[in-house]
Amino acid sequence: MQTPSRVLIAKPGLDGHDRGAKVVARALRDAGFEVIYTGLHQTPQMVVEAAVQEDVDIVGLSILSGAHVPLVTAVLDLFKTRGVTTPVFVGGIIPEDDAKLLKEKGVAAVFGPGTAMADIVKNVQRVIGAR
Repeated sequence: MQTPSRVLIAKPGLDGHDRGAKVVARALRDAGFEVIYTGLHQTPQMVVEAAVQEDVDIVGLSILSGAHVPLVTAVLDLFKTRGVTTPVFVGGIIPEDDAKLLKEKGVAAVFGPGTAMADIVKNVQRVIGAR
């Protein structure tokens, strides 16, 4: 019997809007993933520690505060420092130029408002399958 892939959904920073993160978490759970949701107001260090402790296959960051570049960069840098190769995807209101920058930094996927849950599920499956 195959164990389900594990996904960590986190809300780094001071953004208090978590509906999107919860909707994505539920869609992934309904698709058969094991989902760990960290809740609001996580620091990059808390996100990385949770990802390591939970031994997840992918990390999803939800950021609506506009601080996506520094927060995601901090998470990626901490992963690198710890030798963690877990892929990261990001959701939020992220301008195209910033999405391109995040992908250049190593983010596996960036999802904006209105992205179909089926597309997020397929992309997460693709990224995990490519590992």
